[in-house]
Amino acid sequence: MELTVLQEVAALRRMGLSALRQRWKALMATEPPGYSAEHMVRRLAYRLQELRHGGLADAAQKQLVLAEGGAEASGRRLRRPKRKANAPAPGTRLVRHWRGHSHEVTICHDGMFEYSGRKFRTLSAVAKAISGQHCSGPRFFGLPIGKEAKT
Repeated sequence: MELTVLQEVAALRRMGLSALRQRWKALMATEPPGYSAEHMVRRLAYRLQELRHGGLADAAQKQLVLAEGGAEASGRRLRRPKRKANAPAPGTRLVRHWRGHSHEVTICHDGMFEYSGRKFRTLSAVAKAISGQHCSGPRFFGLPIGKEAKT
């Protein structure tokens, strides 16, 4: 009986570092790098899913090739969007209860904020869409501001 990907990943989490290195050789067909056990589990888990379900979709691969080619042609390096040190990570959901309704905002990977099916450039713009008045977006959603964020 073949194990599911979830069962294989669970088994990886129970393995010691030497067993993970052996598994690395079997799955990656290379010598294992000097990763910690935790990082190795993540990389191997991705590889298991990739082998079972396939890698990136063709469209995503083409996008990466185009982005890399464009960056190489212009002599620029690809960079992630800048984000403040105290800003929530992409994928974070912020929930605010306002006048009897619950409002949920998702922080996108491109630095934008998604609310009610629309994208906003700033959290303050989302707060204005909800409340109808200009206010500090981070304060509206209860995020630490200024000196509070540093402690």
